[in-house]
Amino acid sequence: MNSMPTVKSSDWPSKVPNITLSFWIIKIMSTTVGETGADYLSVNLGWGSAVTGLVMAAMLAIALFLQLRTRHYTPWIYWLTVVLVSVVGTQLTDALTDRLGISLYLSTAVFAMTLAAIFLAWYRVERTLSIHDIVTRRQELFYWAAVLCTFASGTAAGDLTTEALGLGFSWGVFDFGMLIGLTYTIWCIRGNAVLCFWIAYILTRPFGASFGDLLTQDKTYGGLGIGAMGTSALFLSLIVTLVAIAQGRMNAHRCAKAVQ
Repeated sequence: MNSMPTVKSSDWPSKVPNITLSFWIIKIMSTTVGETGADYLSVNLGWGSAVTGLVMAAMLAIALFLQLRTRHYTPWIYWLTVVLVSVVGTQLTDALTDRLGISLYLSTAVFAMTLAAIFLAWYRVERTLSIHDIVTRRQELFYWAAVLCTFASGTAAGDLTTEALGLGFSWGVFDFGMLIGLTYTIWCIRGNAVLCFWIAYILTRPFGASFGDLLTQDKTYGGLGIGAMGTSALFLSLIVTLVAIAQGRMNAHRCAKAVQ
């Protein structure tokens, strides 16, 4: 999904990556790390959901400050922010469900309506939802508000599907994977690129969450029993590797332009 229209600005270049296969791989792994990483910190390390939420929220605030402050797309800052948004989104949904006892049906509906309201406000103000048209600070704030809400709503939808509805982790991965495949097929036959992007972006969250639970949960609960620590370490290593490659290419490109 890489054929969206681009708005160029000499003084404010777009600060989001191109939509390539690597983008989707890192995005899905980030969603999985959000699920497994939050579980590892709050359960395995014994931090608890409250401490984990506060620490991750503080780290996210720092990452967002760096992202908003930079004037160019910087892979390590951008993807660090996405990973932290994923963890915080997971913690937000878990806090509503586990600590406040709010039904997954209600939280999923509320997050979905909130996301719709963000998109509506964004479109009414900017007349576009294309991520390649993000060339002002206001557009960037709309973008990150939408991203955070997609992670929270995706977590709730994933838990609703796999747990509340009793479909299980394997069926959750299969169902959301099929929906992503259907979205890709629609885009291939010239479906609206912006709409297809955001549908896929939303769906990768419950897909990644279901996949993370499938890998980490004990076999008695329908998982593979790999554990949160091993899964988080593996996926974080892959994310770091891909982001390091992207950062290296970005630095080489800028050096080449500077020489010219």
